[in-house]
Amino acid sequence: MAACVPADALGRRVLCGTEYGTVRYVGSVPPHAGIWLGVEWDDPQRGKHDGTYEGTQYFKCRHPRGGSFIRPNKANFGVDFLTAVKGRYGLNEKQDAQNGIENTCVFGKKTVEFVGRDSIEKKQRQAHIDLSKNLVAYWDTVIDIASQVPNLETLDISGNKMKFPSTSISKSSAFSKLTTLALNQTEITWTEVLLCAPGWPVLEELYLTSNNITVLERPDNVLQTLKLLDLSNNQLLDGSQLSLSYPVYLFFCVTKMFPSLKRLAINDNKISQWSSINELEKLPSLQVLECRNNPLMDTEKNPETLRQLIIAKISQLEVLNKSEIFPDERRGAELDYRKIFGKDWLAAGGHWDPVRNKPSEEFLAAHPRYPSLCLKYGAPEEGELKGQQPLTLKNQLLTLTIKCPDNPEQKPVEKKLPESMTIQRVKGLLYRLLRIPGSELKLSYESSKLKGKEVELDNDLKPLQFYSIENGDSVLVRW
Repeated sequence: MAACVPADALGRRVLCGTEYGTVRYVGSVPPHAGIWLGVEWDDPQRGKHDGTYEGTQYFKCRHPRGGSFIRPNKANFGVDFLTAVKGRYGLNEKQDAQNGIENTCVFGKKTVEFVGRDSIEKKQRQAHIDLSKNLVAYWDTVIDIASQVPNLETLDISGNKMKFPSTSISKSSAFSKLTTLALNQTEITWTEVLLCAPGWPVLEELYLTSNNITVLERPDNVLQTLKLLDLSNNQLLDGSQLSLSYPVYLFFCVTKMFPSLKRLAINDNKISQWSSINELEKLPSLQVLECRNNPLMDTEKNPETLRQLIIAKISQLEVLNKSEIFPDERRGAELDYRKIFGKDWLAAGGHWDPVRNKPSEEFLAAHPRYPSLCLKYGAPEEGELKGQQPLTLKNQLLTLTIKCPDNPEQKPVEKKLPESMTIQRVKGLLYRLLRIPGSELKLSYESSKLKGKEVELDNDLKPLQFYSIENGDSVLVRW
């Protein structure tokens, strides 16, 4: 007997064995008898063709071998949410009222935390639903499910390839208390996010990984409460134009775009230009950034140099790629940045005299934080910049004075050390000079420009350049 095909099968999600797909065709496939389902598989390796069989195209696939035909009895269309809940507990309407419903149930192969009946309102204060990797095909279905849970706070719908609205939708109260939403691997676009966003008035965390998102258009009066945004593993590219008509770019508009955003993840995208990092400075609340595995990461041979440049460009950042930024590291990064680009600043019209200080728009676009760094630390001195030479190995040697302030019998010694030398290797050198084990040595340095102010050299794995030590500075040794 032929399997029953749901009347709304076209566009539905199905499970066949362990493979997920979307029904793109229902009907006959001559010369074979009976009804067939044309399925576009989530994993293209499961398919055989692009929807064309013996010269006739029955449906279309994004991948040339992403589709195939199966018999309806091979397809699992799943069940609706409430049926799954009632089936799990064997409840009818009267039993719902008499016995209530526990906090969790099994929907497909996933655990669903479900609270939502008048008889158990006191259990509805913190509702969480996990529908990830199920057979939900339409965003409207998600709204219907959420409507059954008045106090829904957390929703994970990841792994469901869904059809989202393409035009503005009427605002629903289904998500009025939703604070966390996961839409990973749902094929949602940023435009669709913005169309749905008016229904998420208090959303704080939004996860959008692995969706092939290429563009971030400016959100007008939506996502204002968002504190965490995860855009990892998408296709975000660079752009330097404010115009929203540009097809692909990462561009943030100061204050009005994500005013509450504290945590941003853009790992595994296609960001290759520093202009995109410059834009992050415009996010007024940003504290935590993850940006690993982007082409930009390959622009500097030394990962530590890359880290310091990012730190210098984003003033409010506290954690970068899961590593905390300490005050000394920030100070060193900003001083280095101020010095490295000092000549460019002068050539672009910068000057120590505030009246004559008029750097070009091009320089300010490339280094938007440079003026604030000059205000913070003072403009780089002429002597600093005139002494700069091409970065050959010889020019990277630092002339330092080694002092032992607590042991006056030890006379100061002048040494030339590579700026790439780690603190650990410096301690090894000092052991040969002083015969004091490195584990007992405590190092700091005093700038020749800031007499009396010491900076502790507290990380044995960091190079001298990490601390912005310059020619003429003194390394202070205590034990």
